[in-house]
Parts: sequence; C-alpha cells; structure tokens
Amino acid sequence: MRYTLRQLEYFIAAGETGSITLASERISISQPSISTAISHLEQELGVQLFVRHHAQGLSLTPAGRKLLAEAKHLIEQAEGLYAVASEATDQVRGQLSVGCMVTLAPMIMPELSHGFMSAFPATQIRHVEANQEWLLEGLRRAEIDIAVTYDLQIPDGIAFTPLASLAPHVLVSEAHPFARLSAVSLQDLVEEPLILLDLPISREYFLALFLKEGLQPKIHSRSAYQEVVRTMVANGYGYTLFNVRPRSDFALDGRRVVRVRLSGEHRPMVVGTATVAQFKKSRLLQAFETHCRSFISDAYIPGMVPPALDRRVRKP
Repeated sequence: MRYTLRQLEYFIAAGETGSITLASERISISQPSISTAISHLEQELGVQLFVRHHAQGLSLTPAGRKLLAEAKHLIEQAEGLYAVASEATDQVRGQLSVGCMVTLAPMIMPELSHGFMSAFPATQIRHVEANQEWLLEGLRRAEIDIAVTYDLQIPDGIAFTPLASLAPHVLVSEAHPFARLSAVSLQDLVEEPLILLDLPISREYFLALFLKEGLQPKIHSRSAYQEVVRTMVANGYGYTLFNVRPRSDFALDGRRVVRVRLSGEHRPMVVGTATVAQFKKSRLLQAFETHCRSFISDAYIPGMVPPALDRRVRKP
C-alpha cells in the first residue's frame, strides 16, 4: 500500500464535513496537508473522491461515498489494535467514541473527558453530541462505544447504568411572577406560554408530564437548541421545563433566569451510561465507565449544581 492511515483520517474528516476548512478545524491539521492527502489518495486509488465547488466546499462522488464507508471501517479496525494491546499489557490506551445527550454535553463532557485523559494519557476521546434517538441508534450501529445520556426509552439490547437523578423544574425570567414563588404546579402553568425543548424523545417526556395529569399545555414556541429556549425564557416569552441545572443562572444574552421547584410527584430523568449489552467491553471502555461512576452522582455532576445541593430551587 502506498497510502497511510493518516491520509485516510484526513479524507474522512473532509468527507464528513464537506469542507477542507472545516476538516482542518476539526482535526487541527493545515488545509494544504489535507488537500495533499486527498490528491494522493485519488492518484493512488485511481478514482475521483470529491467534486470541488468553488467557494462552496466539497461533494463526495459515488465512489467517494463508498470509499468513505470503507475508510471509516478500516480506521475502526486499526484503532482496535490499541484495545488488543491494552488487554495484553494491562494498559489503558486507544480512542473511545463517546456520545452524549446534546443538552448534557456542554456541562458534563469537558470536565469528564479531561479528567479521564489526564488519568490515562495514552487515551483519546472523540465526542459526538446528539439527541436521544440518534444516540440509541448510534450504539446499535457501533458508531459510538458508549453514551452519556438519560434513561429515556432505553430499548432491549442496550444496558443502562444509572448515575444521578434530575427531577424536572420550572425555568422563568427573573421578572416573571413565578420567580418569587417557592414552587408551582403544572396546573399553575397550563395557561402560561410554554417554550418547549423540541428534541426527539425529550419533548415526549415533557409533554407526558402534563398528559399524566390530564392537562394540555399552551405551546408558544419550540426549539431544538437549549440555549435558544433559555434565552427566550430570559426575555419573558414564557416558561420552560428543564431537568439540567447549569451552574450559571444567565442566558447567553446576559439576562437572568430563575429555577422554581415543580410541585407534585413527577418522573425524573436519570443520567447514566448506555452501552450495547451483548458486546464484550474493552479495558478502555471499562475504565471509562468506572471514571463516569466516580465523577457523576447525586452529590456531584460536572458543570451542574447537583440536585442534593441545589438550594436555588427553593422549597416551602
């Protein structure tokens, strides 16, 4: 072979991002190096991998799409050698693909990943942020090794390890009348405008809270982006229901939001790790699971105010 695994990694980055510029940012390699690697692969393999669009990025050719799938498979096999070496030498090393629920990732993953790679310098973590539906499919398709997510609609064949419980609470602007209350009920909220976090499975969870009590919320707006919802709430558009408890009480525009306890008995979201039940776990994956158990609990959650210490959700 007159091509390298490194060249394949550059090709994969360009193929997945559709841009030399974005690929360069993603893998921290210069644009000329990526372009040279792609040209070398095209010459060596005798096929055109991309159609170049002036100022509009790249499009994979039919041959390029097929080779992208094969290249990703080959890289996964190559990375598997580290797992074999770890088992043989009792060392924890290699790359782990970690999926994380998109609402949890900004708070949990930076500290969690940094702590793990500091403890095991021969490891790398590749982050994949996605909604619950994608994460479960990603585990089945072996696109990720493990997911840090919620216990929502976990199917047969997926093993879930609970770590911390997050009850739902109400989020309002600091000028909202509810911000001065110790608690509010779903009945209190039903006539107020709801800004709904519109993610697959997550939205069903929030709407089911009302359905269980025979209520129908008034949905004012929807967004799949948590910070958009927080900023709309901070600007007085309405309230929302969340489970996460960021350490900051401010939306991205600098306006403040207030958490208020949701009265009544409601199903919490449980944060934990999910893996494919039937797969044999590598030493690397086992080490990461142990790390997650030591880092995430009701007493401490990276990036969040833990439930046990959250005094800002005032109780009567």
